[in-house]
Amino acid sequence: MAPKAVCGVALGMDESFLTEDSDSAGAVPLVVAGILLLVAVGGGIDLALDKPERWLSLHVLFEIAMMAVSLSFAGWLWRGWRRASQSLNAARQAFLLRHATLQAERDQWRESAQSALAGLGVAIDQQFDTWKLTPAEREVALLLLKGYGHKQIAGATRRSERTVRQHAVTVYQKSGLAGRAELAAFFLEDLLLPRES
Repeated sequence: MAPKAVCGVALGMDESFLTEDSDSAGAVPLVVAGILLLVAVGGGIDLALDKPERWLSLHVLFEIAMMAVSLSFAGWLWRGWRRASQSLNAARQAFLLRHATLQAERDQWRESAQSALAGLGVAIDQQFDTWKLTPAEREVALLLLKGYGHKQIAGATRRSERTVRQHAVTVYQKSGLAGRAELAAFFLEDLLLPRES
């Protein structure tokens, strides 16, 4: 079983958090705004049904003030929610664009480095043959080269962490290397960036 890559871009990230359906918390201001709107409408209906004789009485002025405050807060909450929603959508779009850019860069790099990677893969495989690694040891060694830890390898290969550790120790013994760093250095030490002209 081939494990997923370590890099978030290569994992095919779960982007469900980027969908519009994840805005359930954003509905709260709308509910509160709706309740405040109902308070304002209810105050207006109450005033109409009361049919006050004096419009400048304390009762009427209080209800009008409550209606005005309710309408003001309802509008303020709705505008704030709209701004937050627009900002979140802009952030989503920026993230998706950046994610797509990173995926394109990764794919382009893979295409351009394919022959070099294939040659490195063949060289690694030949060295594993020289060390007489078993298929399980080869898999563990390759995942160690990719930067995985013992726990990650155990999860990816469905083996116990203890078994993975034992395979790693056997790889180090057969190769004559002291550990993970020396294993990586054995294959990657001579890789150099091209010199600048």
